[in-house]
Amino acid sequence: MANCELQAYTVSDLSFTNRLDPNVQIRIGNKFSYNVRYPSDNSSKVCRGELQIETGDTDSDSKLNVKVTVVGIFAYNPEVSREQIHTESFKMLFPYARAMVTTITANAGIKPIIIPNIDIDNQNIVRFDGNPQ
Repeated sequence: MANCELQAYTVSDLSFTNRLDPNVQIRIGNKFSYNVRYPSDNSSKVCRGELQIETGDTDSDSKLNVKVTVVGIFAYNPEVSREQIHTESFKMLFPYARAMVTTITANAGIKPIIIPNIDIDNQNIVRFDGNPQ
């Protein structure tokens, strides 16, 4: 097995708002968050990654906003660092979320939004072990 392997994924949440006037130009902004949860008893070598991507008009998300949450189930090698599992699982799940945003906007009759690649290798990863207080 590789360090991390995608077993399944699903879209758990999806919202879309399009109240743009015809021929209006807007500035698009993107936000994302990604979390990985591991079993508390460490008996399973399966973790759950949740990627949330939000994109839309930077001036008013009530005019154009797309929010997609994609959940993936991953088998992982417990000998590999969790930070490495985090980045590898993100890289596997991101294309599904990106494609979902593009498909939704293209099928809505507006210019498709294509989320640029995210360089997860150069992002800060904040690690929480145990239960947050």
